[in-house]
Amino acid sequence: MDLFALRLLFILILAALSWFFQPFGLQPWFAALAGAVAAALIIFFELRVRALTLRRLFGAVIGSLLGIIGAFLFSLVLRDSLPEGHTRSLLQVGVLLLMTYIGLVVGASKGDLLNLAALGGLFSSERSGKRNVKVLDTSAIIDGRIADISETGFLEGILLVPEFVLRELQMVADSSDSSKRQRGRRGLDVLQHMRANAQLSIQIVEEDYPNIREVDLKLIELARQHDAKIVTNDFNLNKVAQVRGVPVLNINDLANSLRPVVLPGEKMRILVMKEGKEYDQGVGYLDDGTMVVVDHARRLIGRSVEIAVTSVLQTASGKMIFGKLDETPKPEPVRPPVEVSSSQG
Repeated sequence: MDLFALRLLFILILAALSWFFQPFGLQPWFAALAGAVAAALIIFFELRVRALTLRRLFGAVIGSLLGIIGAFLFSLVLRDSLPEGHTRSLLQVGVLLLMTYIGLVVGASKGDLLNLAALGGLFSSERSGKRNVKVLDTSAIIDGRIADISETGFLEGILLVPEFVLRELQMVADSSDSSKRQRGRRGLDVLQHMRANAQLSIQIVEEDYPNIREVDLKLIELARQHDAKIVTNDFNLNKVAQVRGVPVLNINDLANSLRPVVLPGEKMRILVMKEGKEYDQGVGYLDDGTMVVVDHARRLIGRSVEIAVTSVLQTASGKMIFGKLDETPKPEPVRPPVEVSSSQG
């Protein structure tokens, strides 16, 4: 909240300064609006920079400095080649912006290749961050659950998406088969949604291995070089990676570990402890604290009853189980036949 107030104060101050000084001869209100928009763009840039790793930020700074130096040398050539005027000034400013932008983008994309730990103890923590890298598989991107898992914060670190995975997604999206084409487009949409999230650090890597034809083996080699884990739900890739000693995060295994403890239709015994919110409901609890709501059990408070589970509701605050009284008639015990003895007269 304090950071939000500080950002709002920054926007108001820049808008007030623009209204007072009226840059570029603008009218006061137009100048104030332009100042507020400029402040909002600066805050947006700050949010994007906060999501960068230290190596990518360091690479962006180096790339920008090299771009500025190159633009300065190029401006010297323009100064001796063109007469003084608006054309030369426009070219000099354009070259400066272009080369600075290219240096910034290229430096940020290649920043993870820097070894900052070699510069001393200040960057020694970057060595531990090397292990916090995951490589996304095509199947995991198409599946779509990876986006939800990442947004919850359970999957942190740098997420690498290789160029050959993007090519495979593009081939699936361009397939003549409608089902494959839909799956490919879904994967591209999921990846675009993840890249738009400023809290996620997603990097497109251009590393390829021409000598390796299979995409699965390329993923394993890439993960091995970056000391990373592979995120997938492909059963075969999971087994091959484990054989080759590369750790795997299988989304299907995660889903299985989070499956409900009970399923609809199962029977369980519960102690009804209090009445529920709705009419004629009773409420009990499992050993782990999970609430169990039983229909038509208000009259049975304080008694242990057997219920049949009707549904399981998973919410952000926990899990709730709904059930009803088990009214399945119990079979009557089979009585042995009675032998009737007949007396002969």
